[in-house]
Amino acid sequence: MQKKYLILSTLLLSFLSLQCANAQCKLTNTAFTSGESIQYDLYFSYGILNARAGRGSLSVTEANYRGENAYKTVMMLNTSGLAGSLYTVHDTLTSYIDHNLRPLLFTKEAFEGKDYSVERQAFTYKGNEISIRALRNWNGKELFDEVVTTSQCTYDYLSVISYVRNLDYTGMKPGDRHFIQFISGRRPVDMYVNYLGTSLIKANNGKTYEVMNISMTIHDDAFTNPKESLRASLTNDKNRIPVIINTNLKIGSVRAVLQEVAGMRH
Repeated sequence: MQKKYLILSTLLLSFLSLQCANAQCKLTNTAFTSGESIQYDLYFSYGILNARAGRGSLSVTEANYRGENAYKTVMMLNTSGLAGSLYTVHDTLTSYIDHNLRPLLFTKEAFEGKDYSVERQAFTYKGNEISIRALRNWNGKELFDEVVTTSQCTYDYLSVISYVRNLDYTGMKPGDRHFIQFISGRRPVDMYVNYLGTSLIKANNGKTYEVMNISMTIHDDAFTNPKESLRASLTNDKNRIPVIINTNLKIGSVRAVLQEVAGMRH
């Protein structure tokens, strides 16, 4: 009888563990809604150069992904002028996430400098296992097309923005950080969302916003090689609008500064 109860207890704990793992990948979206559209002015930095570089945008719409209701987020970065002539950037990033903010599909089509690349990461959820089919094509050559599996909630470059907009920063102090897993190419790696405190920032629409400043660092090679993925300043309100997004490129970096926003949730 004791053995029977032990087996039942073990099965129950395994089931609860499975449910907990699934629940951890689900967040309630309180920050954005379909129809949100943000326009950005871009600035390119490389060495002593810091020049106006073109336009960018971030939009969210309702979509259907393989029969499932989803949010479709599209980020576009397009350089022009002097900065564009020095280093061309024409990137289109697309993310589909379900209404629990779990990533479903990420694609990136990028023309940076003289290189053209296509990246794709497709997510499948089964029990407590997540399968991610990751592929990358570089200048017409397939670099990889593999399936990786993990039991941890994992985010791509664009879905992570939706994720951090819905994190609970209550009680966080500068220096505090939040761990998540990130898919880098074809490998899940450790990422930390670092809370850097609040400040006031004047955007290019003439308005001044109180923002929460965060950075995201990837810890690879057994935590010996931290790499900053991006920095962002989010409005310190329910919308968590990204007022500034700093992205590192192969050469230099691009700073996106809010110029216009429409379709906010609140």
